[in-house]
Amino acid sequence: MALDLDLDLRSGATGGEEQPGASRWRKPKRALRFPQRVVARRHSRRDSGVRRLLAIADIGGVCVGLLVATTLTSSHPQELLWGLAALPVWIVVFKAYGLYDRDMKRISHGTVDDLPWIFHAVLLGSLLLLAFFRLTPLGSINLRDLAVFAVVTPISVAALRAFARRAGSSLLGPERLLLIGEGIRVKTLARKLCAHPEYAVELVGLISRSPDPENDLRLPHLGQLDEIALEQVIERHEVERLVVAHQDFDEEQLIDLLRGSRELGVKLSVLPQLFDALGPSVELDDVEGITVLGITPPVLPRSSRFLKRAMDIVGAGLLLAIAAPFLIAIAIAIKLDSPGPVFFRQTRIGRGGSRFKLVKCRTMSVDAEQRREDLLTQSKDPGWLLLDHDPRVTRVGHFLRLSSLDELPQLWNVLKGEMSLVGPRPIVEDEDRQLDGWRRTRIDLTPGITGLWQVLGRTSIPFEEMIKLDYLYVTNWSLWTDVSLMLKTLPAVLLKRGAN
Repeated sequence: MALDLDLDLRSGATGGEEQPGASRWRKPKRALRFPQRVVARRHSRRDSGVRRLLAIADIGGVCVGLLVATTLTSSHPQELLWGLAALPVWIVVFKAYGLYDRDMKRISHGTVDDLPWIFHAVLLGSLLLLAFFRLTPLGSINLRDLAVFAVVTPISVAALRAFARRAGSSLLGPERLLLIGEGIRVKTLARKLCAHPEYAVELVGLISRSPDPENDLRLPHLGQLDEIALEQVIERHEVERLVVAHQDFDEEQLIDLLRGSRELGVKLSVLPQLFDALGPSVELDDVEGITVLGITPPVLPRSSRFLKRAMDIVGAGLLLAIAAPFLIAIAIAIKLDSPGPVFFRQTRIGRGGSRFKLVKCRTMSVDAEQRREDLLTQSKDPGWLLLDHDPRVTRVGHFLRLSSLDELPQLWNVLKGEMSLVGPRPIVEDEDRQLDGWRRTRIDLTPGITGLWQVLGRTSIPFEEMIKLDYLYVTNWSLWTDVSLMLKTLPAVLLKRGAN
């Protein structure tokens, strides 16, 4: 996880005298692509393109909302005309909610992350539209029209924004990113960026503090920080963002990097030292110019538990009703494919360390548990059994695992209260015995069918990282986190991300 310092500075005229001690950032004789100015006059070509595409998507989404509302319910065509005239105001409203800036501040920002702000912006814009018609003699607006508009517009805006981001990646190319550091967190971040093309990031190389760093991903090693002219590396490789590992450099070097990135107009993200403590609950605070990280204590009051449980009951009930025909077909296929029961039950660790029987569609032979110990020696991960080709998996089971349809019976566990729709991964007793200290906080919440581990890669994520993800989920829980993870689950399932 990278903590982004909002340094989206790109171009502008240079001015002023070179500061003492800035030899590494000294401007060469030939002109640089990134003139030295702390406050830029414009965004980079790629960032400007993405912002324009998002603005076009927002205008298109508002127009769709207006057309649907006036076509289905309205008898006043002037509503559509005045609504179209107010399009510049909508851009101002969306900009006020930061909907054109977060893509530059964050590496992993996507359309699902925009949804709360889109809903807020559309609600505010709808109220402004109502006030405009009520306070002026130019026309009137039907409340029914406004309600239809407020429902349709967030959906159309979100859909068009998703399309705009894909178009931006295709037309403008990925963001070119340079890693500075060599610790384990740099390697982990690099591996995750390579595993997730949806981030639209291209790793151009690595700059280290030592002459010969370990380079498991075989990224181009572009030199040592103390021995290179970083501005020339940035220009030569057209770097748009630097990611710096905080613990790999001293304070003076970090300040030098911060100042240099501003002068060169490059975005800077910092991997903080307190990796395990950070998450969505962290807020940047400012005390008379001193930046302070505020970490909210994890609190799950009775009202939040009630809402989470209500969402589980409603969601699991609806999904079970929809899935019933599929479950019948799956049961027949399992019976025809191999001898044994349709369902597989296994003891898992629940909230507070309680035990429960997790139910899944059987995907392995009936003697799978007896053969587990023999296969552990072949596991790719010491924390659990992970094989590229598990000989215990049946033909139907292979399909069920790839499509995640074997998880459907767990909806019954959700209705019983043993599981939640979203939560930490339910692990077996052998895996639970390996956990101690802060790792045991993962059982403070009910385990879920989906969660951070399932959405981000499942078995492609090592056991220890899965525990960290569960820890981050528990310590940063919010209702919106659950909603966003459920929205991200379907694409992860369709893409078969990490399925094994």
